[in-house]
Amino acid sequence: MRIRMSVANWALAAALIGGAALAAAGQSQTADDDQLRPTFRTEANYVRIDVFATLNGEPVADLRPEDFELLDEGVTQDITQFEYVQVRGNVPQETRREPNTVAESRDMLTNPRARVFVLFLDMRHVNAGASRQIGQTLNDTLDSLIGVDDLVAVMTSDMSVSELTFGRKTVVLQALLNREWWGEQDQLISSDPVERQYEFCYPPTGAGRSAVAQELIDRRRERLTLDSLGDLVRYLRGAREERKALLLISQGWRLFEPNPGLVEQSAGQGMPVGIPLPGVVGRGTAAGDNSSIDQMMLACQRDAQTLANMNSQFRFRELMDAANRANASFYPVDPRGLTVFDAPIGPDRPPSIAEDSARLRDRVLTLRELAERTDGLAVVNTNNIAEGLQRVVDDLSSYYLLGYYATGVEMDGKFHRVRVRVNRPGLEIRARRGYLAPSPEELAAEAAVNTSASSLSAAEIADARGVEQALGSLAGFSRELPLRIQVAAGLTASRAATLWVVGEVGRDAEWAKGASIDVILTGPDGETVTTGSAQLDAGTRHFEVTLDIDDQVPSGEFSVRVRARGAAAGSLSTSDTVRVVLPDEPAPIGARFIRRGPVTGNQERATADLRFRRNERLRAEVPWTGSVVPSARVLDRAGQPLAVPVVAGLRDTGSEAAWATAEVALAPLAAGDYVIEITDPADAGEARRVWVGFRVVP
Repeated sequence: MRIRMSVANWALAAALIGGAALAAAGQSQTADDDQLRPTFRTEANYVRIDVFATLNGEPVADLRPEDFELLDEGVTQDITQFEYVQVRGNVPQETRREPNTVAESRDMLTNPRARVFVLFLDMRHVNAGASRQIGQTLNDTLDSLIGVDDLVAVMTSDMSVSELTFGRKTVVLQALLNREWWGEQDQLISSDPVERQYEFCYPPTGAGRSAVAQELIDRRRERLTLDSLGDLVRYLRGAREERKALLLISQGWRLFEPNPGLVEQSAGQGMPVGIPLPGVVGRGTAAGDNSSIDQMMLACQRDAQTLANMNSQFRFRELMDAANRANASFYPVDPRGLTVFDAPIGPDRPPSIAEDSARLRDRVLTLRELAERTDGLAVVNTNNIAEGLQRVVDDLSSYYLLGYYATGVEMDGKFHRVRVRVNRPGLEIRARRGYLAPSPEELAAEAAVNTSASSLSAAEIADARGVEQALGSLAGFSRELPLRIQVAAGLTASRAATLWVVGEVGRDAEWAKGASIDVILTGPDGETVTTGSAQLDAGTRHFEVTLDIDDQVPSGEFSVRVRARGAAAGSLSTSDTVRVVLPDEPAPIGARFIRRGPVTGNQERATADLRFRRNERLRAEVPWTGSVVPSARVLDRAGQPLAVPVVAGLRDTGSEAAWATAEVALAPLAAGDYVIEITDPADAGEARRVWVGFRVVP
């Protein structure tokens, strides 16, 4: 039985890759110590170039700055920064440290030594069987490729770039690739309502789709994919300057040119307007609503006019130019391997073998050209896809980072072509082809923004950053996870610490009979500091473990690793790790969340899921060392206070640390993201503030 993967599931996978857990750790291996690595600067005329040097397909690692020559618009430039980066992939999932917030993810993207990958699944141009058979190969490639500094995201043509989330853990994506049949090219019954509308507007005279409906569907699919790739490339250009690798899983495109005859065909074959067709529902129609059906026919005719004039050849050239400007390289992979026919046997097959062969050839050529024109590699026409993907891994595992200040050229807002040469014969050099220089207007606008930002006080900047980080922590709550963790930590004046670990397992049958929970706390030196455990009874999903450290705790980064193992025979375990940074001075870290409402039987329950409904009450508790009852308020996404009552308090625990509490009824709030700000006005004459984010869902 075929299992079809919904668009929402791929958006889910994209977000899961970037779920909150840990922050960045070093990965680049160079001859020098980390402290001796050059700091890459980003002045307006500063340019970074990544260079891949190979000899007979093998990376060359012994080049020096004097071996390179850099030309910017034909003008020789002095290399001021130089580094050879060698990446170690195949890093265990638990050691891949995730960003805690969206802002932290953006910062990681700008790390010149981190590689950035996007796995683009061209669902509309991959058949179901091919999508299934390439799953394990893609998983193996990701394991071999992703290092501790690398960032990866997944995207499809049904996603917006605003949904793109970068992270390092690929375990959820791997599970989906192994389980789902995500290719949709050969669907007999389309899941796309627009495609079904074309089938209704232009009904077949025999088996399969009519020629008009099929061409409209094919053209629209191609346009959606090329537009989505174009949006992705433009987004990546603004995200970072260094190279981005796009692993494109696709069977290629036909690259349609304008076809004026399609309009005439659609006019002649379309369903007559005005015929009563009770029970047929299209876009914006109701069963038996003939006026709506007429509107649907007009919509089909408008789409036919637009798609008939579509020029994919032009869009394709634009995509390659945009990729070169964005320093994005495509690595296309045809998941079918070596194939003889483009279309499967069936009523929608091309009218002749010659035409089918021509379509197959065109699709392969488009993938090859896309790779060649963007300095990537194409894995096509081969049954050994694993070997081809290994070439991709090798190609991206070592490179040189070169930096220079562009001199003798004008910052004019135009694309500057860069050429890299080496003085050693026989080497193959692949490098960034150029960059888009800022215009004088852009430089002036940036200076104005910097001037405005410099006028903010330190307190205003801290407040804005606190709100942004609180909202960024909600990025991982748009989907379900097998395990969620929230950690709060309190550090006393004597440097004793307590950590409260609240967790929830998913709703899968894996946990129906209960689970055993193990918690391990490791210190900055990687050594185990303490451990804890809990037991989930059958039918329960929530647990809380308290970790006490009586000794003097050093400042630095601690890791809380939680592993859950189902009690049922044969159950697998799942784990996650959260970073906790203990500061030099006593301060609250994180928060403990309690919900109460119909779902909890109107009982209070600690939760790791920060999604709440309007019929619930939320209480946020923050470890507190102050003695004065704090104040609290709810802020919107812009950091502006809302007229929503908040009950603030101080809950004594009988120990050196207490809890500052803020409780709010969520009924007045619409669906969206919010922040609770907790303030201690008695903190050494200056208001101390803590921000915690939460989400209200419909």
